[in-house]
Amino acid sequence: MVGRGLLAELPRALLERCPARAYAVISDSRVAELYGSRVLGLLREAGLEARLFPFPNGEWNKTRETWAELTDAMLKARVGRDGAVVALGGGVTGDLGGFVAATYLRGVPYVQVPTTLLAMIDASIGGKTGVDVPAGKNLVGAFHQPSFVLADIETLATLPKAHVSAGMAEALKHAVIADAAYLDALLADAALIHGKDLAALERVVTRSIAIKSDVVTADPLETGRRQVLNFGHTVGHAVEARSGYALLHGEAVAVGMAVEASLAESLGIAERGLAAAVRAALERFGLPFRVPDELAADDLLEAMQSDKKVRARAVRFALPTRVGEMLQRADGAWTVDVEPQEILQAITASR
Repeated sequence: MVGRGLLAELPRALLERCPARAYAVISDSRVAELYGSRVLGLLREAGLEARLFPFPNGEWNKTRETWAELTDAMLKARVGRDGAVVALGGGVTGDLGGFVAATYLRGVPYVQVPTTLLAMIDASIGGKTGVDVPAGKNLVGAFHQPSFVLADIETLATLPKAHVSAGMAEALKHAVIADAAYLDALLADAALIHGKDLAALERVVTRSIAIKSDVVTADPLETGRRQVLNFGHTVGHAVEARSGYALLHGEAVAVGMAVEASLAESLGIAERGLAAAVRAALERFGLPFRVPDELAADDLLEAMQSDKKVRARAVRFALPTRVGEMLQRADGAWTVDVEPQEILQAITASR
């Protein structure tokens, strides 16, 4: 569900699509302050039992410890198997709230109510849930599809500009992997998007959801085509983790896309000019495209080798051949194994 003013429709949508005896509304502290009381009020006015379960804001709080605190709090509140979770917030909340729902009493239904651009167009779609661990991002988790996703574009009005730019990293990724015309449209709307024009943002959300939904519907468990959505994320997750989450997820993915586009060219997979086009698009939206000097290439490579996509110690990449098209090998596979030295060279070239 995508539109403006949709939060008011949440009680009706829950009754129709995710009926439950009680709702555990999980939200980070910032979003809880902005929208927690409003959502609880809407649910209670509709006669629904609801309680807010907040946790501290920040990617560094997407941990097993926070998962344990939330599940313990829900148990103490006697939320039963006839309950459901409402994940209200950004990507961290969606991942964490979804993982709580996937594991609480062996699994309860949940819904995603994303309030950031990145969550609306990426994190809330596809059923990936999980937490970060010392070895890397999202290494403990589960596939657990939400009953529905409700994206109220009006919540983006309170989104800091840096988070708008971070969300645009995922929109640019969608364009690079699937739709060259979409990239042109994003660049044409860049000024409106920077100004948080709601009509322009709604166009972004609608098209990106269509692209991601098409991919994950065809491959819900990431055994094939869904791997193309990892473009930028193999390097990006390493950059994000090794920076101590000083970079926003979208900012780290932007750096990852720049490196991986360069890698695709150096391997002869992509046509000439792809890396320059990706960097120019990232720069247009105020996103970083250089690997921070303080992050050692060897440390980033080590982090990539702990990535959940690694098989037989080989780091695998989903790489574009040109804007709008991803490599699919003759055997049908959507990823390629890349030698460590080639990865290190691409990182060095992207500083």
